[in-house]
Amino acid sequence: MTTAQVFAVVIFVGMFIMIVLDKIERHYVTLGSGILTLTVVFGICMKNGTAIMDTLALKNFASKDFWYQVTESESKGINWATIIFIAGMMVMVEGMAKAGFFRWLCMKIAYLVKCRTIPIFITFMVMSAFLSMFIDSITVIMFLAAVTVELASLLKFNPVPMILSEIFCANLGGSATMCGDPPNIIIGTSLGFSFFDFLTNTGLCAGICLVVSVIFLYFAFRKELAGNTSAPVDMSKFPKPSEAITNKKDFAISCIIFACAVILLVTHATTHLTVATIGLFIAAITLIAFGKHALELIKKVDYKTLIFFIGLFIVVSGLEETGILKLIANFIGDISGGNIKLMIAIILWVSAVASAFVDNIPFAATMVPIIQSLAETSGVPISTLAWSLAIGTDIGGSATPIGASANVVGTSVAQKNGYPIGWGRYCKKIAPATVIVLAISTVYLFVRYL
Repeated sequence: MTTAQVFAVVIFVGMFIMIVLDKIERHYVTLGSGILTLTVVFGICMKNGTAIMDTLALKNFASKDFWYQVTESESKGINWATIIFIAGMMVMVEGMAKAGFFRWLCMKIAYLVKCRTIPIFITFMVMSAFLSMFIDSITVIMFLAAVTVELASLLKFNPVPMILSEIFCANLGGSATMCGDPPNIIIGTSLGFSFFDFLTNTGLCAGICLVVSVIFLYFAFRKELAGNTSAPVDMSKFPKPSEAITNKKDFAISCIIFACAVILLVTHATTHLTVATIGLFIAAITLIAFGKHALELIKKVDYKTLIFFIGLFIVVSGLEETGILKLIANFIGDISGGNIKLMIAIILWVSAVASAFVDNIPFAATMVPIIQSLAETSGVPISTLAWSLAIGTDIGGSATPIGASANVVGTSVAQKNGYPIGWGRYCKKIAPATVIVLAISTVYLFVRYL
């Protein structure tokens, strides 16, 4: 190994360890690691100014393909399309939250099923999966868990089974579309896949798995939830859904903007508008629509996550530029011996196991160039490997309380309200559900693509 390769690996491993230990905020870790990569790997070891400029990828902003793309172009360095899209969706979601959209939706569904525990349990799982197809799962769980705790105090049931099921279904729903989970955004923007590509491939698999998951989780938790179902419910004691709407005009506007975002994402393969353009447009119309509250929405954007992405992309670029990722791809190719089934299984299950314990975002960003190299050397279609990676990283994160951001948020909301969820409590039912879904996904990938 060359000096540059050694330093690139040391920086990457050090970054991963720091993220797992969680002693320093992760955006500081990746940004610091990114600066080290630029200075030590590219500057001192390689003395390559071109590699630095390619990694920073600032010239992309002046490129027509960045905003309007007819043919697929390779993404290198910082994936600014991902950064802009996530930022735009964050602004839209903050606007929807301010208008009371999420709280209204939860209360409306509770009313429709007459506040009966088991129907709420099933409909909230399905709603968690559906919303997570279009909105970041962290936001979905934040509001769903809070409303679940409120309903639990009124209906006198334990909210933990419902929150655990909502977390699992949010991660499952996020795997269905390109904008549902950050790893999918990275995979889609890097490899040129559209919203519709994900929906017809990972989306179909997620739909099958959702049906099985709802049945499994219902039987796993029914005894805990069935305790108070016989008691009559006095609907007059519950807050009305309309009370959740803080401003009717803002509520209507936020619904229209959300519909626009969905339409633009579904049609972007036809319109050729990139996700960067869609993200910027959605953010702009949200800020214009909310007028005097625009500055408040901008302040609420999660800038720490955006910085985390930027640093992460730089570190992964260090592995790519030094040829480390190509070596890993060749290693996976050698292990599988050219057996496509084994290759798919390795990518799916290794991604899942890794994502159960470490953040699935850096793992996905690292694996994208690896599967590109694998596709080139083995002749396996890149799309087949991409769907294996997407499903593995998205679903695997469900298995443990730290595997995905939605898990951390959901368990935190429960703990703040006096319902602590330990590793044992979490993994007892959710880890088996994860294994079942991964097994179904493996069969799905084999049957459909081989």
